[in-house]
Amino acid sequence: MSRCTAPRYGHRTASGAAACPACSSRSYRSYNSYPSYSTPYSSPVSSASSRSSGGGSSRSIKPRWSRAGSSVYYTPTEVQTLTPIRRTVEERAVQPDLRDVFLCHAWDDRQGAAKELHDLLVSHGVSVWFSEKDVGLGVPLMRAIDKGLANSRIGLVLVTPALLRRLPQEGIADKELSALLARDQLVPIVHNTTYEALREVSPLLGSRRGLSTAEEPMAELAAKLAELVQV
Repeated sequence: MSRCTAPRYGHRTASGAAACPACSSRSYRSYNSYPSYSTPYSSPVSSASSRSSGGGSSRSIKPRWSRAGSSVYYTPTEVQTLTPIRRTVEERAVQPDLRDVFLCHAWDDRQGAAKELHDLLVSHGVSVWFSEKDVGLGVPLMRAIDKGLANSRIGLVLVTPALLRRLPQEGIADKELSALLARDQLVPIVHNTTYEALREVSPLLGSRRGLSTAEEPMAELAAKLAELVQV
């Protein structure tokens, strides 16, 4: 007998339900009635498919910070997740010369996923503190990081397998996270891993809602983050 994958992977999307060997024949709507399968940690998928079929679906909404003419849509859970971060952005907007975001990442990702996210954000006009370009030769790394954290409105942490390997070692990435977790200014971006794996390594970070490239491409997440920090 096939076993249902919902308790581990969730059925918040049509594709998730279809991939389940036990439940693929059931309708996607039925899984929303099973509260035991939901988790506050995983980010829901973009509702582009709901928009195309229903136009006014409740899963296709715009938060108060969306600008007129924006083509970026959010799920209600995403709006709930990002609203406290938006308040931090607005509160810190009165401080001059702040970067929009501080990008925390594992050293191993500096030329890969971290650079991809950085470049996408910059293409949307977001100013990003990124160690690869903001730490010059001969500059003490920890001092530069402290300055970057203090002079950025919010922080993004790119959660990858490389970061999960680094966190138990209590290195630089761990110190960055400690500073960001102390304030309501952190958005985890889960990439090529899961929240379940993150919670095993860092329950505190895993308790923060965020966004996931398993649910939306990196480019779409970057568009949402760019809109989030615009003031």
